[in-house]
Amino acid sequence: MNALNTARDAVTAVLLPAGAAFCLLGALGLLRFPDTGSRLHAAAKAQTLGLLLVLVGTAVQMPLRHAPVLLLVALFQLLTAPVTSQIIGRAAYRAQALDHRLLLRDELAERLEREGTPAYGQEREADEEDEGR
Repeated sequence: MNALNTARDAVTAVLLPAGAAFCLLGALGLLRFPDTGSRLHAAAKAQTLGLLLVLVGTAVQMPLRHAPVLLLVALFQLLTAPVTSQIIGRAAYRAQALDHRLLLRDELAERLEREGTPAYGQEREADEEDEGR
């Protein structure tokens, strides 16, 4: 039983600081990255991984009856982080808060073009043309 406690403590001693480090790196990315797209990656990826590592490290030490609560927290994070990032990214794109030069491929502009909706930067041009008439 003593070896089991030592193994649990060792796993926890690795997972909790690793999770905290990922959370810290995600927070630094939010402060340091230049545009919204890069910041979304820092927030969604690093923060989610950091939280999951902290939850697993905590689950190792907790009684089994607390596992469903920790599992619900993990599932909620895994379901909401991508959706939130998508919504924020789309809003930043529409508000022209993204540095378009940093995009390797603008798939949203291609999709909007197929649908006949104005894409990045085209809303202003259309508005300026309408005002000039």
